[in-house]
Amino acid sequence: MALAALLLLLLAPCAAEPPEPAEPPDALFAAGSEAYARGDWPAVILHMERALRARGALRSQLVRCRLRCANSSAWPAGEPGPPPALRDLLFFRQLLRRAACLRACAPAAPSRYLLGEELELEFRKRSPYNYLQVAYFKIHKIDKAVAAAHTFFVGNPDHVEMRQNLEYYQMMAGVKESDFTDLEAKPHMHEFRLGVKFYTEEQPHPAILHLEKALEEYFVADTECRALCEGPYDYEGYNYLEYNADLVQAITDHYGQVLSCKQSCVTELASQPGRDKPIEDFLPSHFNYLQFAYYNSGNYEKAIECAKTYLLFFPNDEVMNQNLAYYTAVLGERLAAPIGPRENIQVYRQRSLLEKELLFFSYDAFGIPFVDPDTWTPEEVIPKRLREKQKVERETAARISEEIGNLMKEIETLVEEKTKESVDMSKFVREGGPLLYDGLSIAMNSRLLNGSQRVVVDGVISEEECVELQKLTNAAASAGDGYRGKTSPHTPSETFYGVTVYKALKLGQEGKVSMHSARLYYNVTEKVRRVMESYFRLDTPLYFSYSHLVCRTAIEDKQADRTDSSHAVHVDNCILNAEAMVCVKEPPAYTFRDYSAILYLNGDFEGGAFYFTELDTTTVTAEVQPQCGRAVGFSSGSENPHGVKAVTKGQRCAIALWFTLDPRHSERERVQADDLVKMLFNTEEVDLSQLKGPEAELPGTTDAPGQSVEGKDEL
Repeated sequence: MALAALLLLLLAPCAAEPPEPAEPPDALFAAGSEAYARGDWPAVILHMERALRARGALRSQLVRCRLRCANSSAWPAGEPGPPPALRDLLFFRQLLRRAACLRACAPAAPSRYLLGEELELEFRKRSPYNYLQVAYFKIHKIDKAVAAAHTFFVGNPDHVEMRQNLEYYQMMAGVKESDFTDLEAKPHMHEFRLGVKFYTEEQPHPAILHLEKALEEYFVADTECRALCEGPYDYEGYNYLEYNADLVQAITDHYGQVLSCKQSCVTELASQPGRDKPIEDFLPSHFNYLQFAYYNSGNYEKAIECAKTYLLFFPNDEVMNQNLAYYTAVLGERLAAPIGPRENIQVYRQRSLLEKELLFFSYDAFGIPFVDPDTWTPEEVIPKRLREKQKVERETAARISEEIGNLMKEIETLVEEKTKESVDMSKFVREGGPLLYDGLSIAMNSRLLNGSQRVVVDGVISEEECVELQKLTNAAASAGDGYRGKTSPHTPSETFYGVTVYKALKLGQEGKVSMHSARLYYNVTEKVRRVMESYFRLDTPLYFSYSHLVCRTAIEDKQADRTDSSHAVHVDNCILNAEAMVCVKEPPAYTFRDYSAILYLNGDFEGGAFYFTELDTTTVTAEVQPQCGRAVGFSSGSENPHGVKAVTKGQRCAIALWFTLDPRHSERERVQADDLVKMLFNTEEVDLSQLKGPEAELPGTTDAPGQSVEGKDEL
């Protein structure tokens, strides 16, 4: 009690003011969407405009609150540091106060809507403006419709319909050029573009005005971006306190995440809507333009200042050093010598280099990956061992790229030579590798399945293991798990229950389900991953993107005259357009998925067959009947559209797995599950080539960075 009272005493003075309650942007967006569906155009405008303002207000409020927390917890300038014996206690007192302050920045009551990654993506894609341009057009406010359409198109330059809309607006009477305004333009980017425009038009004075304003706005945006990196370390409910993790390691992981986020602000602020890549060396480029603009305006003092500032980032730049020498000679050595680079940029560079040094150290010591967003980073900041490793990786990547290029040329040559003949592509299809485990057999390969990168494997697990895992699902699963509580996410004629690997292990740890069953689930998924890697002869490892043990149950009184599927035909990593016979690989599709697999636990039900189709979704190319221990695996791209026929009686259970070749998209829950297995069973590193079944203890894969993935696409 005394400790609790002490903590309250320590934390209370720094608590931030809770944010004022307001109608949340997700609720407003939903109301706007509903109004659009019923054609209530004034309501669409009201709700979507308010949703945009609410999201902006919440962001500004969070930034202000977190900056206030940072300032209130800073050590007073000029005061001597604490004596060594008290440093740890005083450091953690300061840390606790700041944590309490940051926690108070969060909304007191969360929205009944989940403002998750999917809806946040809609805002980032500027979707509200798509709704708004239609609504404004319908009520004949053409200038606002044009601005909304232009704003959406800037962020989605490949959107064909919006391009056509803009062409139509351009031909309308009364529409002015000034109506085509980007309502979401970043102030610093807007000023930068104007500055560069005047620079290219050889108008140095307005160029200077806008470029200096761009720098001012850049650092405002940088401060806000870095403030948003603060806050709780909470991914999918992951909490270090549940793990009894080492305190210092927990702080290290969290702080590394915050530092990496702050470094990524460089990329965020240099990015332009609709462009794949950010502007390279964006901040230094301001001073490249400015030094010449000041020279053209006759201000040699400022030209020298900007040249020296640019050289902070690129000290060996030959042209800039020549410019500096010229400016110095014109102004005179005596007057030029005292002029130095801008002080705020020196501080920025020093801070950035220290952050990079810490992040590279974490990469070298703990294996936590860090991708440097800057090209100007001095080589000595990177540890020598890491520099050598990166050199080897670059050389390997270059060699692989060259080999792929040569292979593609060989394929193109064959296709050109055999235009009128069928070409045997089997020599290029990488499949047919060993299955690694005893008792497994190929039931169907790509040829029998009438496609490519497809396989059906029998004997993956035994009847007893199937029964045990099926019992685990019904004991541990929650309604609609993975679909935000929806019990019938794909069809109203079936209920859907699922449980993830990590959730099963946690329930086992708490004694709510059999730990033996939970561990079997974990080991079986690892077994399927290894079989997929080997059979498809992959040179790089597969990482779990998402795993789900699921059961679909037919609702008896909803089967009459049923014509729908248990899961309609789709592709796992792109958006399928059956009418156009194309599959677009872009968000919200899970574009990072490379391979998929389903392990069936039973076959004692009616319907529920898995099937492949052509891109038209109607031409069935192959069908697979589920049975205990049978696994179907395939590549996740447009070559493999697939669906599940209606389950008309009984319960169909399976483990659905998606894999990625990109470790950046490794499932965070899997990393958590690996850590939990290590903690619970004290597993040792073993030779994976000697494993014969799922009962073997598997080492974790915590060297792969995790990424939270919202929303799933069950099979």
